[in-house]
Amino acid sequence: MATPNREQELKDWNDELRAAEHMVPIIGTLWRERHVPTYIYGAPLYQRSPIEIIKAHRAARRLTAQRLLTTDTLAYLQAVADLDLSPARVDIGKLVVRHRERGSETVGDFVAAQLEPVAKGAQPLRDEPQDVVLYGFGRVGRLLARILMERLGGGEKFRLKGIVVRKKGEDDLTKRASLLRRDSVHGPFEGTIAVDEESSSLIVNGSVIRLIDASSPDRVDYEALDIRGAIVIDNTGVWRDREGLSQHLKAKGADKVILTAPGKGDVPNIVVGVNDDALSATENIVSAASCTTNAISPLLKVVHQEFGVLSGHIETCHAFTNDQNLIDNYHMKKRRGRSAALNMVITETGAAKAVSKALPDLKGKLTGSSIRVPTANVSLAILTLRLDKQVSREDLNEAIRQRSLSGSMQYQLDYTSEPDIVSSDIIGSRAAVVLDAEATIVHEGHVVLYGWYDNEYGYACQVTRLMERMAGVKPQTYPRP
Repeated sequence: MATPNREQELKDWNDELRAAEHMVPIIGTLWRERHVPTYIYGAPLYQRSPIEIIKAHRAARRLTAQRLLTTDTLAYLQAVADLDLSPARVDIGKLVVRHRERGSETVGDFVAAQLEPVAKGAQPLRDEPQDVVLYGFGRVGRLLARILMERLGGGEKFRLKGIVVRKKGEDDLTKRASLLRRDSVHGPFEGTIAVDEESSSLIVNGSVIRLIDASSPDRVDYEALDIRGAIVIDNTGVWRDREGLSQHLKAKGADKVILTAPGKGDVPNIVVGVNDDALSATENIVSAASCTTNAISPLLKVVHQEFGVLSGHIETCHAFTNDQNLIDNYHMKKRRGRSAALNMVITETGAAKAVSKALPDLKGKLTGSSIRVPTANVSLAILTLRLDKQVSREDLNEAIRQRSLSGSMQYQLDYTSEPDIVSSDIIGSRAAVVLDAEATIVHEGHVVLYGWYDNEYGYACQVTRLMERMAGVKPQTYPRP
């Protein structure tokens, strides 16, 4: 093996860095002024530093086995910027790879042809941003606030205007601001937060968010706070059926409700990318299901469509949650009273049964159980399945890899073949699940799949995707398959 040329390696790196630095303002203009967010194989490029942009290219290169450098993609990004596009998501990485495989024309002509279906003329996705209210401000609520603030510039599709809490003391506002600003798992908030005690508001990246003290959903008058037609995201899990969640719709200014927990009764459980096409435009109460249901459903959908699932068992090694005790103490549920920080705790999960609401063909075919483990975030789903068709390990992994690259689940499914991947590497993943291809087992008609998922951030991303769907502001991704 030839020894790398030190001078050439350094030059190549500086060329990549220089190209990434040129990309930053183009990406920002496309996103903030033209409402055209750009990606590289699903990884967002907007609001990223030059180093982060380079790392996104490296991650895509490992996934696609294609050479992807910023020195290559810069020309394609500029070609996108030269077009007068209406709001759309554009995947620069896919444009590059498709041009290599299919194109013979210039970069500009190829990009123009691939994006020809996109309407012309920059315009916002909505005449007015969609008002959003968070009902509850715990782990998922604060991550939703972070995501909404991050995406504020991209056409201003959503405007977080209110957060409903139960005031716990005189310094309630300051403490909640501190919890949003600093997070032991996800790190510091990328932005600015100011406290306005007089109006009981947080000013986050220039957005005024009113903290509303209320004891029940139907006792809030959102219209009095200039909040109208709002999507209310209930993070409390207190009400999970239609009767309970309907209380939100009795509040003036509330229009639709999303529950961040499995819904009961006739409340639709929606896993975006899997069954959101069945969501009625008139439905005003939906559930985003559970983090585990969101993680296992994409994998099960691919495997069932490609090879047929006859039966299976789902085991999750799930990070501990606030529902458990840090030290041994009384708890209503079995085993959960024992210290979460010191024990693995066997408990139940309804995720396997809940999958049947998203994938009816699998009803009655799956069982499930869970072990809570002493980690603060990131969980692992282990799918042991009996298939209708014989398949090799390589073909099984490849089928999932291909579906992670394009199609309806490209933002839900991620894929890694890194041999040293561990749970902390998945913190901050925007996917619903990441297949650990190195761990896949195939033996005599039985397969075992290992799927990592950030049960906090990845799930919060799925909730925002459902919010897009309900608000009717989900732009198409180009190039089309």
